[in-house]
Parts: sequence; C-alpha cells; structure tokens
Amino acid sequence: MRQGRVGVSPWVGVIALSALSVLVGAAACGQPEAPPAETEPEMEMAEAVPAAEGPVNDRVNPYTTMNDYFSLPEGRTWGSTSAVDIDNDGASIWVAERCGENSCAGSDLDAVLKFDASGNLVTSFGGGLFLFPHGIHVDSDNNIWVTDARGPDPDEPGQADKGHAIYKFSPEGEILLTLGEPGTAGDGSDHLLNTPNDVITASDGSIFVGDGHGGQNQNATPDTVARVVKFDSEGNYLMHWGGLGSEPGQFRTPHGLAFDSQGRLFVADRGNVRIQIFDQDGNFLEEWPQFSRLSGIYITDDDMLYGADSESSDTSNPGWRRGIRVGSAVTGEVIYFIPDPEPEPRGTTAAEGVAVDAAGNIYGAEVGPRQLVKYIME
Repeated sequence: MRQGRVGVSPWVGVIALSALSVLVGAAACGQPEAPPAETEPEMEMAEAVPAAEGPVNDRVNPYTTMNDYFSLPEGRTWGSTSAVDIDNDGASIWVAERCGENSCAGSDLDAVLKFDASGNLVTSFGGGLFLFPHGIHVDSDNNIWVTDARGPDPDEPGQADKGHAIYKFSPEGEILLTLGEPGTAGDGSDHLLNTPNDVITASDGSIFVGDGHGGQNQNATPDTVARVVKFDSEGNYLMHWGGLGSEPGQFRTPHGLAFDSQGRLFVADRGNVRIQIFDQDGNFLEEWPQFSRLSGIYITDDDMLYGADSESSDTSNPGWRRGIRVGSAVTGEVIYFIPDPEPEPRGTTAAEGVAVDAAGNIYGAEVGPRQLVKYIME
C-alpha cells in the first residue's frame, strides 16, 4: 500500500481498447500529462472529478487472473492476507500473511514473506512477533514496514507485549524501528497506536499511519480511534487529525494509504465508502466516492490508482460489486474493473490489499479466500 513505480501503464490499454469501451459503455480517456518533477510539488486540485451517481460496475476488465501462482514451503498453507507491496527491484513481492489462519496469535511461523517475480519464496521473517499483520509498506530504502492491527487478549498471557504497533524491518528482517508500544492500546491522543491499519512514508521520510480499525462497526463509540498520525523520519510523534465521523476530515476506519505524484495523501476511508485526499499537514482537499468501499489503495508514479473493494454488500454499499477498480488519481475517472468472481459474496472476499509491479501486473491480497492472486493485462 504505497506509491509505486512507473511500469507498463494501463493508459496504453485505454487507447487500444477505446473501440471496445464504446461498445460496452466503459469510459476511456487519454494519458494525462505528467506534472514536472519538483523538489516540493505544489498541491493541485483535480480539474474534473466525476461524481458517483450510481454504482460503477460496468468498466472493461482487460486482466487475466492467475491463481496459485505463489509457492509456499511444503506443509504450509496460505492464511488470510491484506498486505502486499512491491520490492524496489520492481518485480519481487512482499506479503504479510496471518500464519496459515486469520491470526498469528500463538504461532511462530514467519509472517513476512518475499517472493521473486516467478512466485518462489526467497526469504521470510517475523515469526512470533505479530498478532494480526495487516498493512505493509516498502519504503525508498527497501525497508519493510508492517502494522499489527489487533490488541492482546487479556486472557492469553503470551500476547501481553504484542499488537497495537508497527515494525520497520531491514530487507533481512532486522527490526530498525517500532512505532507505538507493543501490547499497549492508545486513546488517539498521542504516539500510542490502536489497531493501526496501514503505514506509508513520504519523500522526506515522514511517516503516516492510518490508525483505528474499529470505526466502521455499527456499535463504535464516539471515543473510537479513527485518525491519521504523522511521525518524523525517526519515529517521533508530530501530529494527528481525524476522529470518528463522516464529515470531511473524519474517518470510519482509515484502512489504506497512498501518495500520488504531487505528494497528496489518499486515505481509503472504508466505513464512509470514500477516498479522502489531504495534503501532508492534514488539510482536507476533496473526497471521491467512485472507487467504492475501499479496503486497499495503491497509486503508481504515473498516477494510476488501484482500489480494492473486499466488503461492499447490500447493507454497507448497495448496488456496488466487489473487486478492483483502476483509474486516474489525477481526474478520478474509473477506467477498468476486475470483479469479484463470487456471484453472491459474504463476509470478506476479493482483494483487500493491492499492489502493482513495474510491468503493470496487479497483486490482490485476499482475507476470506486466503490467497494472493496475480492479474496480468491481456
């Protein structure tokens, strides 16, 4: 869940599929002109953001699905995963996986896995450290950040010093930094974290955290943590913004984070069925509903936005199908849609985490089906 690299842009596919798009009613457009590179790019508002007047389920799907692409060691099976990102080589894939189940509590299995481009496991680490690995980020130095989005069970003494934390690892698995205090739940007022969903670093090294996994619950109380937290590059707390609610700048589970090429922070505000966009000082810029009820979000360097909806339903987001929507982080236009193959999905299905490699291949991390799926453009 991060800003990626320029690869084979799907904008090329927009041009190639334009005639087909007319036939099926999909809206295609040309590639936007990239803004000039600047040391401190000025924040700009998109000129045209299409409103979601109804469900966006009718876009073309030019991708082929590849199941069972990734190989685990003999005897190990996939657990739930919502965390996937791309190595700085542009081809290798990092995943945080829940130890063959939907939790790593009581397990010593390595939760952080690296695969090469052919799907072979090349390294792993993090065994015995996590309760609920949830979000992952590979920074510009190829360090690996993983969030632990659950707190300890008071009836399980072995969990006392786990959860409510984020770990920064070297590529070899050495812990370089810890955010929050493992095992201690924050109240949303300071550096302590409470079920952190996702983490991402800005170009200056600042660290941003989507904090609070419980805001989308119907019984969430007003003091439920729902915020974005900013730390400096050394992990010192700087500020936070948000709070439980549905007004601009409030959240009901800030589930995923991504930066666009301007440095704007896109927040997948899952419980509010929208993306909120901020500058890096927490100033609200705009919100977009057209990518649906996102769990995961990923933006490449050429400003293609990939949004993973794993939970839309007749109650949470009537009329919208689950799946991955692909579009522009500049204009907000949705161009492609990879639908959930389940005709009547329940619980959590389809991709919850999403990432894109330098060749334009999409990777979907799935909680309910417990798998990592690769999508290749035809």
